[in-house]
Amino acid sequence: MATSEDHIALAAEYALGTLDAEERAQVETMMAVDSEFAALVQAWEFRLGPLNQMVGSVEPRPVVWDNIKAAIGHASAPQAPLVLPEPPAATVTPPPPKPIMDDSEFGSAFDPDEPQQPRAIPQPTEIRRPRVSFGDSNVVALTSRVKRWRGIASAATAIAAALLVTLSLQIFRPDALPNAIRPKPRIQTVEVKTPAPAFAPSAQYVALLQGQNGGPAFILTIDGATKNFTVRKVGAPSEPGKSFELWLISDKLPQPRSLGVIGADDFTARPVLSGYDPDVINGATYAVTVEQAGGSPNGQPTSAPIFTGKLIETVPGASGSTPR
Repeated sequence: MATSEDHIALAAEYALGTLDAEERAQVETMMAVDSEFAALVQAWEFRLGPLNQMVGSVEPRPVVWDNIKAAIGHASAPQAPLVLPEPPAATVTPPPPKPIMDDSEFGSAFDPDEPQQPRAIPQPTEIRRPRVSFGDSNVVALTSRVKRWRGIASAATAIAAALLVTLSLQIFRPDALPNAIRPKPRIQTVEVKTPAPAFAPSAQYVALLQGQNGGPAFILTIDGATKNFTVRKVGAPSEPGKSFELWLISDKLPQPRSLGVIGADDFTARPVLSGYDPDVINGATYAVTVEQAGGSPNGQPTSAPIFTGKLIETVPGASGSTPR
C-alpha cells in the first residue's frame, strides 16, 4: 500500500487513542490485511509511548464507572470479538485426465505412421488476492479528520511565525513595536568610586588696617577659597553712639562699596566678597570710617577713612596666589 498523509494521520490518532470504537475497528482491520500500515502504527506507538510514561496513573472513583454504565445502557453482555472473514481459497482447476487408449479402441483405424494432430495444453487458473474495500462513509470521515489536523497544524505554524517575528523585532527593532508590547528599557546603575581629591590648602590673605599715628587698629583676613573675611579689632577705641564701617575702594569700581558694620565683639565675619572678581579683591584698598550707629544711612562714607590697608598673601594656595 502506498502510504499517504491520510494514513499517517489515521495511524497517529490510533496511537494517541483519540478514535472512537468504529474507527479503531477499521484501523485494526487495515492492520490485519496490510503489514506496511501495521508497521506505521507501531512506529507511532513507539514515538508516543514516552508521553504515556510521563503521566502517572489515576484511579477513577467508583461513581465514574457507574455513570459510564448508566450512559451506555449498562450492557452486561461482553462484546463479541471482531472476527475477520477468511479469504476464499484460490481454486485451481486441474486439467482433465488424459484418457488412456489402447490399440483395441482404435482398431484398425489407428495407423502409427499417420501424423497425429497436437492436443491443446490447459492453462492454470489465475490466483487473485481478495481486495478489501471500505465504504464511502469511512473515506469521508478520514478526510474530515485529516483536514482538521491540517488546520491545527497551519494555525500552530502561524502562531509560531508570529512569535518569531515579535521576538526578532524586540531584539533588533524595538521601536517598530506598539507601546503595549515594546520592551521596557533597562536602566543599570553603575557606582563609580573616585578617589577623594588630595587636600589642597587655600591661600590666606591679610591686611593691617592702621591710622596715621601707626599701629594696627584692625586685622582683616580673607580666605582665598571661600572669599569670606574676618575683621579682628586690635587697637581701635570704641566711640559711644558711633559704629565702625568697613569699605572696599578700587579704581575698577565707580565708588566705594560697603562691606558692613564692624561689630562690638573682637571678631566680625562676613561672606560679602563672593560677588567680586579676584582682581578687585587683591588690588583694592580696605578702609574703616566712623559712622552713626548702625552704619551709613545712604550707602556711602559720610566721613574720611581713619584706618586703611592692603592685602598681602600669608599662606600660598595650591593653584596660585589669586583668591577664587
